[in-house]
Amino acid sequence: MLRSLACLTCACLVFVGSAKAGIPDDGSVLPFPPVPMTKVTKPRLNDTVMKWPEEKQRLAEDAPNILIVLLDDVGFGISETFGGDVKTPALDRLASEGIRYNMFHTTSICSPTRAALLTGRNHTRVGSGTIAERAVAWDGYTGLIPKTAATIAEILCEYGYHTSAFGKWHNTPAIETTSMGPKNHWPNGYGFEYFYGFLGGETSQWEPRLTENYNHIEPPHDNPKYHLTEDLVQKGLLWLDNHQAFSPDKPFFMYWAPGGVHGPHHVFQEWADKYKGKFNDGWDAYRERVYKKQLEMGVIPKGTKLTPRDETMAAWESIPEDQRPFQTRLMEIFAGYVEHTDHQVGRLVKGLEDRGLRDNTLIFYIFGDNGSSAEGQRGTVSELLAQNNIATTVEQQIAALDRIGGLPALGSPKTDNMYHAGWAWAGGTPFKGTKLMGSYFGGTRNPMVISWPKGIKPSAAMRSQFHHVIDIAPTIYELLDIPHPKVVYGHEQMPMDGVSLAYTFDNADAPGEKEHQFFDNNASRGIYYNGWFAGTAGPFIPWDTAGSVQRMSDWKSHTEQWELYHLERDFSQATDLAIVKPSILTGLKKRFLELARENKDFPIGAGLWLRLHPEDRVKTPYTTWLFRQNTRRMPEFTAPGVGRVSTHVSADVEIGEKASGVLYAVGGASGGLAVYLDKGVLVYEYNMMIIEQYIGRSSAPLSAGKHQIEVDTQIGTPGGAGTATVSVDGKEVITVALKQTVPGAFTATETFDVSVDLGSPVSEAYAERRPFAFDGRIHKVEVSLK
Repeated sequence: MLRSLACLTCACLVFVGSAKAGIPDDGSVLPFPPVPMTKVTKPRLNDTVMKWPEEKQRLAEDAPNILIVLLDDVGFGISETFGGDVKTPALDRLASEGIRYNMFHTTSICSPTRAALLTGRNHTRVGSGTIAERAVAWDGYTGLIPKTAATIAEILCEYGYHTSAFGKWHNTPAIETTSMGPKNHWPNGYGFEYFYGFLGGETSQWEPRLTENYNHIEPPHDNPKYHLTEDLVQKGLLWLDNHQAFSPDKPFFMYWAPGGVHGPHHVFQEWADKYKGKFNDGWDAYRERVYKKQLEMGVIPKGTKLTPRDETMAAWESIPEDQRPFQTRLMEIFAGYVEHTDHQVGRLVKGLEDRGLRDNTLIFYIFGDNGSSAEGQRGTVSELLAQNNIATTVEQQIAALDRIGGLPALGSPKTDNMYHAGWAWAGGTPFKGTKLMGSYFGGTRNPMVISWPKGIKPSAAMRSQFHHVIDIAPTIYELLDIPHPKVVYGHEQMPMDGVSLAYTFDNADAPGEKEHQFFDNNASRGIYYNGWFAGTAGPFIPWDTAGSVQRMSDWKSHTEQWELYHLERDFSQATDLAIVKPSILTGLKKRFLELARENKDFPIGAGLWLRLHPEDRVKTPYTTWLFRQNTRRMPEFTAPGVGRVSTHVSADVEIGEKASGVLYAVGGASGGLAVYLDKGVLVYEYNMMIIEQYIGRSSAPLSAGKHQIEVDTQIGTPGGAGTATVSVDGKEVITVALKQTVPGAFTATETFDVSVDLGSPVSEAYAERRPFAFDGRIHKVEVSLK
């Protein structure tokens, strides 16, 4: 009888049984049937011959290794390779050794692009209409990649590839990331035999919340030379060494997706200093300068127009002189971060070369999972302010920065900084829009370079066929002569949406083979169809999240004005033909709705739901918790909502004289809450996203011995004001007024910890003593929602 066993370190399944089970051996059903053992045996051992069956060769002997590099939040007009101002020598090198694409597209947002890339299906078809943390209960937005859409890793694993993933994952439901799982939606559950990186959407480059395979781990503490992107290269090269040592005859597939250059923008000061003064003329001048270079280099076709700045976005000349040092330094840090990240890609490629692997490694270098991000709004020291729809002023940002060290603190562990949205818009030159906009190429068009010395002849001619991340998987399958399976691990597979782009490898001018492509993100949506593009921006303005709330509340999808562009003559979406060609627009709008229905995109605007109803965010079903002293790394989306909703916390502790250390903490330096003792003094600290701190201290140190510490928090509405009252042994010792609170989340990947503050420290008061482990005993911590 056939039975399946899940491999402990891989999503691949091992089938034990007879080849007579009826499983076809043509690749239509995976896994392949087992190779039959010797059929004829004799009664006596000494009359019988034992011979292991030969492993069936399912790939060509020279099947290439495959490396996909996917950067994060970087637009079309950033890299020097594509006309931008930022040096990217690794991208330059691979472009000179391969081929370039200037009409390659993403979904305009993180998790959806990754799901589409790995499966070859449209993002909503595979439940990934928005980021994992914003999942809602509609089929296209659950945050769950279904097993009916096998990943590249799952399929290649069955053909004998060894598989690994490094860096950002962001395709696991936010409530499934604790050490208890469930872990079937972690990278190992999707075909990757080895994973090293972080599960969420972003993390500190200095104190990342790391996961290795199925275990959460800590980075080196207090190593001033540590940076996550550099660590990812080292771990990737180590994995290659193991691969060559243990399975040199097998090809590999590596998915290398660093957090760079998603916020927070963290990089060593010397990299940022390379760009000192280079952006003093502002973002409007940057666009003009880059646009001219793009034309001169042939990155964009002759006749391409530079699209104007949106009327809702600030002009550089409107920025007060005293704020410009803040704004330019933010861009210098971003530029340094981009170059630093690309440099690490270069180290990885050099590692392939040093190991004799470069010649037969097919590299896809996708320069961004979406366009540059406007989530920094008007420039910020704490970038999740935008995700929480919390309005602030630049004056507040600079004042908060001055309290923690001024401009030198930007890019350091003290801040989660992101640049002004004007820089993001400039980074998308020559297009309109930014990340989070599916209707404009500033959100969806990203540079791509493909290099494969053994299989692709280098060419300087730009590839301008319209393509999308869903086309990478079918390209790989075509090159390897792998048929698309009908069944994988018992799950009937949905159709592939992507179209192979291998036809462009040898012919830069080959007619495009992609007929249509569907886009939708936060109701900013569109459709490409045979050279035409129709779209509508939706009610959400990425560079004004707080101001978009009323627009979203008043929005009606059926009354929106759509735009129409003929891309064969209008590369940058500069000339709207909606009035001139109404019949074409009508047809495309109808086709969009057909594709939206087919791709599980209804209701239109589903990605906006939590921006209007933050109380509906995905969350644990529990209302009470019991923690012990060793509770660690509980992701914020699964943890009690202390600091976010009304709660009661009771901690039974035993302390000595002048006890110190964290009782419990959630979040990090960019925002969070901590209750701790410092030389016996009890402290409640609410770090309101760096902008404000609400702090209360006991008037006297706690005496040695056993105590019950209770924290009662009252918060009326999400994001509203509240009060925290702290009692010791039934006596009130601290009352703190919370002028405002965080409605969604303090951070993306920081955690709730008991007796220690792992990762980025919530409080500046103990930052130099992190993780500030409690030196007493915590018998239990009980938390209940009110």
